Amino acid sequence: MLLIEIPVAFLLGLTSVIRGWGSADEQTVAPAMDWVPILWFGGFTLGVLVIAVIFLHSAHPFAGAVQLLLAAAALFFTIAAWHDQYERAHPPPLPAGVGMPHAAAPNLSSCCS
Repeated sequence: MLLIEIPVAFLLGLTSVIRGWGSADEQTVAPAMDWVPILWFGGFTLGVLVIAVIFLHSAHPFAGAVQLLLAAAALFFTIAAWHDQYERAHPPPLPAGVGMPHAAAPNLSSCCS
């Protein structure tokens, strides 16, 4: 079971990177959240947790503890993927002065002559 996790984690990382290449030419409109990387990382995390429970139940505490540590790392990556997608879908608002014409600014050079 442990040998299956390594290629799955590698493929998960590879597909996440390849999916990110297409987002370089995004439009100015904020896109919707992309749930695919979040669900993939979440599924991988769940799989690692299931393997950890199997190891702990079958009296292999060291292997189960290692799996729990891997699950914690996978959960970190799941939360990071969610945060990246949330930030991409909800960009911060522009400052109030951006895009305003400067024609309405007062001319101070004529007051002191």
